[in-house]
Amino acid sequence: MKITADLDLCQGHAVCQAEAPEFFDVPSRGTVEVLNRHPEPEAREAVERAVRYCPTQALMITEDD
Repeated sequence: MKITADLDLCQGHAVCQAEAPEFFDVPSRGTVEVLNRHPEPEAREAVERAVRYCPTQALMITEDD
């Protein structure tokens, strides 16, 4: 699993950080920073919630090769 973020879409709402703070950081007046682009399988549920609830749909999960 790989996390990608479209920084052109991100508006800094920090919903992702609230759902999975160990994987996302949103500084004040900034855009998302993905802290770990390749999380372990056990983190899938939290990362999927963060992606699902992103108000601007700026986050995406893709499968590693």
